[in-house]
Amino acid sequence: MRIFVYECVCAGGLGPDIPSSLLREGHAMLAAIVADLQGIPGVTVVTLIDQNLSYEIGDECRRATYPDPDFEDLDFEEFAAECDGTLVIAPEFNGLLLNRSRAAVGVGGRLLSCEPNAIQLTADKLALAEFWRLRQVPHPWTDAFNHADLSAMDPPFVLKPRHGAGSQAIYLIHDAKGAAEIAAADTEALPEGDFIVQRHVLGHAASVTLLIGKTQRVALMPARQHLSNDGRFRYLGGSLPLPEALAQRAAKLALHAVKGIKGLCGFVGVDLVLGDDGTDYAIEINPRLTTSYLGLRQLCEQNLAELMLRIVVGERIEMPTWKKSEVHFRA
Repeated sequence: MRIFVYECVCAGGLGPDIPSSLLREGHAMLAAIVADLQGIPGVTVVTLIDQNLSYEIGDECRRATYPDPDFEDLDFEEFAAECDGTLVIAPEFNGLLLNRSRAAVGVGGRLLSCEPNAIQLTADKLALAEFWRLRQVPHPWTDAFNHADLSAMDPPFVLKPRHGAGSQAIYLIHDAKGAAEIAAADTEALPEGDFIVQRHVLGHAASVTLLIGKTQRVALMPARQHLSNDGRFRYLGGSLPLPEALAQRAAKLALHAVKGIKGLCGFVGVDLVLGDDGTDYAIEINPRLTTSYLGLRQLCEQNLAELMLRIVVGERIEMPTWKKSEVHFRA
């Protein structure tokens, strides 16, 4: 079985000026998932790597050449069409994850990651908030920034891009004036200028990776997220495991959060806040492989990539078992 693993950052999909944090995260995830896929008998892994990067990963590795913007697209489509499955790892912003997934489907490829319709919903934080509201999934009050009347609400709030990834342009704000100044200053980094505002909730930041197929959804070991305390919520890595009581709450809410969303497939991450008062909130869904994989693979006694592949093709799997240890991870 030939599997095409496309990691957008390492393939040059963000161009030559790649933020170092995204490059580290992309390389770490790509190296980990490729190594685990190569550990499955009969699997050949195909990758696409920017020509400016010094390493090669996978059994077959093709170089993406820039500045020709069409070269990577042609290689991507060729690999997606000829391989038995394609795993797309890309940021949600600028439609990168959505467009690559659509391209794979468009050439007749088989996605081992989320389908475009699921990406379109979950990558849009405002649309997802409304979806959750209608289905009574606990989620902080959320509105489009240009529609929100912050003067009528109790601060603080979180200002973030409507479509974002990698802790990009997230701010803790205390009044409408400060939010407007921040949004205006960030229009260069985010040309769309499309922000949402969300009530800030206190508690333990956590994430749960789910394995999702057509017949089964499995919650893996929940992880604690370590975020900067400077009002920017920068992701500083994570740790495993959570205390058992928190882990049970996290897994239950994560499974509830993805219920009813068609097209979620493979690795799916759910970010949460577990309140000190027992009230928990779903924050967002990452319809792709996330950095948590780096920690999970260290503690799982099975090959997580093999479990993912089996569940995606329709097999039912036993619950994974875990080493009794503690792991801290970051890209």
